[in-house]
Amino acid sequence: MLAEFTGVVLMLALALLVAASLLGVHRLLGPRRDFDAKREPFECGESQIVSPAERFSVKFYLVAMLFVVFDLEAVFFYPWAALFRDLGWFGLAAMGVFSIPLVVGLLYEWRKGALEW
Repeated sequence: MLAEFTGVVLMLALALLVAASLLGVHRLLGPRRDFDAKREPFECGESQIVSPAERFSVKFYLVAMLFVVFDLEAVFFYPWAALFRDLGWFGLAAMGVFSIPLVVGLLYEWRKGALEW
């Protein structure tokens, strides 16, 4: 029973050995330049402008949640589109039932100004 996993265990051991050896070579031969700018937070090619402890507005979180909701909606459209011809009118009706509340919700959020940035 365990003989079936011998290949997997050998590949895992080889991967760990290669990773450890590459880290060791980097540690021995890699550059050791350390300076203050290297220790500063860095994101997207821009230096930090404000403190990371600064509070975000509620609108930021609202837009983030709306993005997640409508992004998940888009994920459900892909399998439906792939099987559109096979599903026929039933698939179209099911997707309409799925889409109408989301479109109404989007219009509501838009009218309330939640998408204004």
